[in-house]
Amino acid sequence: KTVNVKSFRIPNVINQIAYRFFRKSKAQRSFEYGNWLKSLDIGTPQPLAYYEFKTAFLFKKSYYISEQQDCDLTYRELTTNFNYPDFEAILRAFTRFTYKLHQKKVHFLDHSPGNTLIQKVDNGYEFYLVDLNRMEFKELDFETRIKNFSKLTIHKFMIEIMSDEYAKCSGEAYDKILDLMWSSTEAFQNKYHKKRRLKKKLKFWKTYQD
Repeated sequence: KTVNVKSFRIPNVINQIAYRFFRKSKAQRSFEYGNWLKSLDIGTPQPLAYYEFKTAFLFKKSYYISEQQDCDLTYRELTTNFNYPDFEAILRAFTRFTYKLHQKKVHFLDHSPGNTLIQKVDNGYEFYLVDLNRMEFKELDFETRIKNFSKLTIHKFMIEIMSDEYAKCSGEAYDKILDLMWSSTEAFQNKYHKKRRLKKKLKFWKTYQD
């Protein structure tokens, strides 16, 4: 079997100390969370191992190793190719998968376009989460559940389809879901673009200073 190695860069000095003595590394968290997802019957590439390189006082590099997972697409393709075969069926199946995560008390904090692999199977689609180091495992309230969709797409018609499917799964009102899903998507986009503009300004200022 082919393996996939996720390499985490050396953290800043404060985190090198934190990861050395006080906190689990991203690699360790990925491995443990991957195994926990498997125990909940949630798709993720099979976890194999993690490695950490440490000195006496500092944490350096770490690696998470998993089996290579075959897939036909990621969620990202749906955000750029609206004519993808079975587009709406995949989007609805993805929404049901997210509902399953929420029901099993999984809050995937990096629920973004590149982090769900999608594989076509005989009876539909299977979904596999990657980039696992940021998760919470707890009962999720309505607001947390719906805001979990905010990083996925900027397209309102996709939000409408996902809201409709989540309403069917949860029994909550479609309008209530749509309003929150769309407003949290807009809020995330505004924050993201504000951050990018600030980075550009700082880069320009740095170049200007040099």
